[in-house]
Amino acid sequence: MDWLKTLVLAIIQGLTEFLPVSSSAHLILPAQLLDWEDQGLAFDVAVHLGTLIAVLWYYRKMLMAMVQGALEGVTQQRMNEDLRLGLLLVWATLPAVIVGFLGKDFIQEYTRDITLIATTTLVFGVLMGVAERRGNNSIELLKVGLGLATLVGLAQVLALIPGTSRSGITITAALLLGFRREAAANFSFLLSIPIILGALVLMSFDLAAEEQLYTHTQLLVACIVSGIVGYLSIAAFVGFISRFGIMSFVYYRVVLALVLFAFFVPWQQLMA
Repeated sequence: MDWLKTLVLAIIQGLTEFLPVSSSAHLILPAQLLDWEDQGLAFDVAVHLGTLIAVLWYYRKMLMAMVQGALEGVTQQRMNEDLRLGLLLVWATLPAVIVGFLGKDFIQEYTRDITLIATTTLVFGVLMGVAERRGNNSIELLKVGLGLATLVGLAQVLALIPGTSRSGITITAALLLGFRREAAANFSFLLSIPIILGALVLMSFDLAAEEQLYTHTQLLVACIVSGIVGYLSIAAFVGFISRFGIMSFVYYRVVLALVLFAFFVPWQQLMA
């Protein structure tokens, strides 16, 4: 793996882990245009570790409040807002974890098709636009209840289909349910913590058997770059969506999908 590939893929991972634009669609472009082979499992572990550190650091105060709330809840034997939010995040994570674990082999074998990725990039991009127009932008993060958290968690299952975008589908669902834009983004990004952690654990199981495609220095740099870019993308996105909404990303996804359909979808095979 050369340094150009290391830096480009680390930047893409840092950006697309959190922006609602589909990491699968973006990883296709450099691979197709530059004829790059798969970067390997260890590289995936490194960049996911970087983005995990980024989101943990960005939400450190909120996470510490949840820990403190859990301790107070246990000692005082009563519920509090921070503990309730933490429990809701755990609950909302379960559907994706269960489906992802049970359907791992099916997902890896049958959902990597570029036509599917282009289609989901377009369809869920348009749905995001509907959510932006129809949402009433009223529910704050600490006012989220069990029913709303459950529905967002169920929507997150769709992110197992490449091209959907985990942050995209969870933010879309949250907006449709009436979340304020900033609350939708924060809930989505907080949900990414157990998802990324779970992905790291699963990938680590198969790491020892993989051929070494990288150096330790490249691995460390990829982790750092993806972490820095991930942190900046979270900060920029939360501020942007609060002020301007999400329609810019809708337009971007539509254009990206059209590019994929025009240049990368094998139309001749589909028509055969």
